[in-house]
Amino acid sequence: MHIGILRTDSVRPEWVPTYGEYPDMFERLLLAEDDALTFTTWNVEAGELPESVEAADGFLITGSKSSVYDDKDWIRALEGFVRECHAARRKVIGICFGHQLVAQALGGTVGKSDKGWGVGVNCYNVDQAAFDLADGDQFCLLASHQDQVMAMPPGAQQIATSDHCEVAGMTLGDHILTFQGHPEFVPDYSREIMNFRHDMIGVERVAEGMASFESRQHEGDRVARWMLAFLSR
Repeated sequence: MHIGILRTDSVRPEWVPTYGEYPDMFERLLLAEDDALTFTTWNVEAGELPESVEAADGFLITGSKSSVYDDKDWIRALEGFVRECHAARRKVIGICFGHQLVAQALGGTVGKSDKGWGVGVNCYNVDQAAFDLADGDQFCLLASHQDQVMAMPPGAQQIATSDHCEVAGMTLGDHILTFQGHPEFVPDYSREIMNFRHDMIGVERVAEGMASFESRQHEGDRVARWMLAFLSR
């Protein structure tokens, strides 16, 4: 299977030697589950997009520090590509910013949450009736976001939720799957982000995020298996 990664941000240069860029994180995560996978990355933030929705078997949109409602040409172009994929029923997975961008591109709304930042390990309830690939009724992922999907696009199905984030995952038809959390992150990278954004996130929320590592287990590998099962069927 050939996966197209649509890169929408860059890792801080001082962190790249340890963690790689965002496509590297996804490749490590997914190759651990299937070492036959191949990847092509398009740097959407730099103006790159696939020439066709046929350029890969499915596409994965990464996270970003940008907001989907920012007035940036590359965001509008990516929304157009998502709409093309949707019209062709091409598989798309959106993660964090990608989750929000897919929602906005297809008619949903995204905004800054009045519940503040979601950081550290967050746990979500799963609607197994709506998402038959889930192997349980709850999962936990690292999170780093202030924006949220406020209203899903027409026809979308909510598959995951929490008290902090109502729309934490959704599907649309059999070709779109999105999650607010970050399966590709590792705990140390999450700690780096919280420390760097300490003043922005707030002292109490950072403390809660750091404490979450002691009580909750990040399950990126589990969600990776769901993602690959979704792309394969």
